[in-house]
Amino acid sequence: MNTYSMTQAMPHKIDWKVLIICLLISVGVGAASGILTSSSMDIYINDIVKPPLSPPGFLFPVVWTTLFVLMGISSYMVYMTISPYRSRALTLYVVQLVLNFFWMFIFFVARNYVFAFIWLVGMWLLVFFMIRAMRLVKPAAGNLQIPYLVWLTFAGYLNFGIILLN
Repeated sequence: MNTYSMTQAMPHKIDWKVLIICLLISVGVGAASGILTSSSMDIYINDIVKPPLSPPGFLFPVVWTTLFVLMGISSYMVYMTISPYRSRALTLYVVQLVLNFFWMFIFFVARNYVFAFIWLVGMWLLVFFMIRAMRLVKPAAGNLQIPYLVWLTFAGYLNFGIILLN
């Protein structure tokens, strides 16, 4: 018997209250860290030598907002599915949200680029395991996190490049 057959599928009716709460949690974490570190963004935009392929500053909020929305939808899908793996998937999700929140402070406020890179590698590993856990609950929920993992990989490239160039 495969793992997915042991889960109960999500109801067809969307529980809007739960979905909105899931979205508010994920987007709220991103918005809070962005607001609290916004005064340090000028340093990144104007003073740091960045590696090739660095996107323009205005693109970061667009990408991160999209990723946080996907996180919220994914967490909703996991939360609404009965599975023996649900608790683990949601725990990994919450822990990665906390790590994500603090990475902004390590990189932008403390400007500790080496520690931020190490933190990011840990976050990448956690998100990788979160995706695996979510896919055991609801494959689509895990798949919604793949763009996040790709972006973290790219962020790692940028972070490492900044270490080398600054």
